[in-house]
Amino acid sequence: MKEQTTALCEVKKSNKFKTVILKLGKRNIIVACSALLIGVAVLLNWILFAGSGNDGGYDGYDQPSGNISDNLNQDNTVTDADNTYFSATQVSRQRARDEALEVLQAVVDNAESSETAKTEALAGISAIAEEIQKEANIESLITAKGFEKCVAVLNGDSISIIVSADTLQPAQLAQINAIVYEQTGITPAGVTIINK
Repeated sequence: MKEQTTALCEVKKSNKFKTVILKLGKRNIIVACSALLIGVAVLLNWILFAGSGNDGGYDGYDQPSGNISDNLNQDNTVTDADNTYFSATQVSRQRARDEALEVLQAVVDNAESSETAKTEALAGISAIAEEIQKEANIESLITAKGFEKCVAVLNGDSISIIVSADTLQPAQLAQINAIVYEQTGITPAGVTIINK
């Protein structure tokens, strides 16, 4: 009798499994398993590369490429990541500005450009020059408040300020917002402050 009961239980369990598969559908089960495999792959990637710190992986991936002598100081030691980050950000910002100025200057220099286009290009050059001056003033004033490094990126009615600091105290945030408002008229709602 026990053998028949065991056989019946196995048949009922088998039928329940088939019922569940039929209810969910084979396609949905395959999609769920695929999503699970992708999740496991992402987790393994994070554990092996991002979570490993300085042991390997993508270490140095966010550093600018170029001649190693560009990244050396007078003692022939590699500068720290923060200095490299701030330098790379300033160079990137300057390149973008130079390209914009070249385009605008080409419009001004083109004999076939209309007077309206030339006037707009000159206004654009003037606006970029004002932005550069405001950013330089903001960076100087913020570093005068005790921050080692600072990069300001002005974009119309908003500005991003990146400062070298482990943490930012509310008083420091208020100082930065006050400097930005004095130089640009941008309220704290338009200011993004990032500590690096």
